[in-house]
This record gives sequence, C-alpha cells and structure tokens, in this order.
Amino acid sequence: MQLYCGNRLFPSSHCRSIYRGFGGDYTRAYSRATSVAREAIAFGAENQISEQFACELRKPTKNAFIRGHISGFGYGLSQFLAYCSYALGLWYISVLIERKETNFADSIKSFMILLVTVYAVAETLTLTPDIVKGTQALKSVFRVLHRETKIPPDQPNSRLVTQIKGDIELKKVSFAYPTRPEIAIFQNLYLRVSAGKSLAVMGTSGSGKSTVIRLIMRFYVANNGKLCIDGQDIKTLNLRSLRKKLALVQQEPALFSTTIYENIKYGKEEIIEAAKAANTHEFISRMEQGYQTHMGEQGVQLSGGQKQRVAIARAVLKDPSVLLLDEAMSALDTSSEKLVQEALEKLMKGRTTVLVVHRLSIMA
Repeated sequence: MQLYCGNRLFPSSHCRSIYRGFGGDYTRAYSRATSVAREAIAFGAENQISEQFACELRKPTKNAFIRGHISGFGYGLSQFLAYCSYALGLWYISVLIERKETNFADSIKSFMILLVTVYAVAETLTLTPDIVKGTQALKSVFRVLHRETKIPPDQPNSRLVTQIKGDIELKKVSFAYPTRPEIAIFQNLYLRVSAGKSLAVMGTSGSGKSTVIRLIMRFYVANNGKLCIDGQDIKTLNLRSLRKKLALVQQEPALFSTTIYENIKYGKEEIIEAAKAANTHEFISRMEQGYQTHMGEQGVQLSGGQKQRVAIARAVLKDPSVLLLDEAMSALDTSSEKLVQEALEKLMKGRTTVLVVHRLSIMA
C-alpha cells in the first residue's frame, strides 16, 4: 500500500516542486509590448519589441523541454512502481496459497479490494496541495471581506446631512499619507471657500493640490486640525449622506463598461437635460445607438473630451451643493477644453467650487 501511494503521489507533489520557478515572465513582456504598440510603430521599433518578447520566451521554451524529460521520467518510474506493487502482491498471494493459509478466490478478492482502497486513498492524497492552495486563497478572500474601513460611511451618532450651503474651511490642517507618514503634505494649512464661490488651487506636481479634494471627499482624514463644512466638523457628519451633496470630476473620469445612459443614469428626461448642460447631447445624438452606445472599458470608445463631458453630465444630474474639480481639463486639446470649460461654467453657477488647476488661464 505504501509503495502504491508513493507511486501515485510522486508525479503530483515531487515534480510540482521541481517545476516551480520554471515559468518565464512572458505575461509581463506581452503586456508591456501591447501597451506601447502605437509608440513602437511611431518610432519604428517593432523589431526591437519583437526581439524583447522573443527573449522572454527563450527561457520558458528551454524549460519546457526539461519539464518534458522530467515528466516522462516521472511517469515511467510511477508505472514501473505500480506494476512492481502488483507483482509483489500476486507473489505474496502465491506464497500464502502454497502454505495453504488461504485459497485463490479469497486472495484475489482481498487483493482487488486492497487495490481499489489504495487507489482511492492515493487519489485523495494527490488533492492535498490543491486543498492547501484553496484554503490559502479563501483566507485572502475572507481577509478582504472582513476588513473594515477606518472611515465608516454610516458612523453611529453622526449627523445626517440633508442640505448644505457649501461653506468649506480647513483650519490648521496637517496631513501625511499613511504609506509615507514621514513626508508631510500639509503643515497648518488654512483655506476657506465661501458658499457659492470658487477657489482655484494651483501648484507644482506633488505639492498636494489633489489632496485638498481628497480630504474634502473624506477619502483620508487629516492628522491634525479641522475640516469644516457649514461650520460643522466633517468628522461629525454622516459620510454617506455628505457625499450625496458633493460631486467630483477628475482628470481621468472613472466610467463603467456599459452604455452612456447607464453611466449618467436617472430618468430619461433628466439625463438628456444633464447631457445638454454638459455639451454632451450633440455628440451622443450623432452616434448610431445614441444613449445606448456602449462605451467600452473605462470609456475607451470615447475621446478624452467626450469622456470628460459624460462625467460632467453625471455631476449635473447629481445637482451637488459642492463641486470638486481635480485637473478636469489638464489632458484635453484646445477644442475639447473649450467645450468642457463651457459645461463647467454652467455647472459652477451658484455652487461652491474647488478647482485643482495646472495653469491660471483655465480660470480666465
């Protein structure tokens, strides 16, 4: 029994440890090659990219031959051991019959029962590595499912926000990202935006412009100081209800892989009005399927300006009290920027607005 089980386990456990590390990094090479396809064609570097990809394939190709030899040897050895175990069992049966300790019929029955039992046990044991892998995978899944956010959206005793004027004030705020606690982004920062007014935040890359918006959205909590909306400390407000009064338009809008209609979403009349306000209705109407046009992953079917205007239409539909614009026009060409700027001007009227900009001309 031990010999047979060892024979069954050898290919699955021992060879698996031998195979470990034989794979190549060809997935990363493939991703890298396809992600720069346009640049490679533009610079005539197709051969160079092909050579890099071929180079990544050489190691796994060579290792495939080694794996084949190991697999062949392991399979041959396992079959040899299996037949040796059969021969040993039958030889021992003959010895028992010769000693008249059993008869042929009972011996063969016992032998077949033993073979079936050993085969079942051995097959079960071969699943052990997969069971261990599955357990480890489940642990990581449950770790994510049981993880609790440090900023609960429905904190007990928090004040429900039904309406806000939009007066925003940062009082002596100090902040550093949790991943880089030694690097201070702000030290005793003071900012104030009166309700219905606009504030432009401009600075060099990495100076913390976008961090202001992330703190207002409460993606992060300030290390020191207070952030108040309408005179109320943001920590005392119900986060879920507060975010319903805020609208965020980012440099690269997060769009879903579905139709334009679903990305803006509400009632049909409201969607069309929001699209018109965002200078979006015209280009959508020119599309064959109109509002039912599928945008693709991250809105890949649309241009940068079109994606931005869809995101603005979504913000219009939300009818927020506070509008947060995080470099919403930094990646657009002149014509798209003009259309987006017109849409934003309509949206900003009568709303508290915080803009992160890369140049002052956007505010003109």
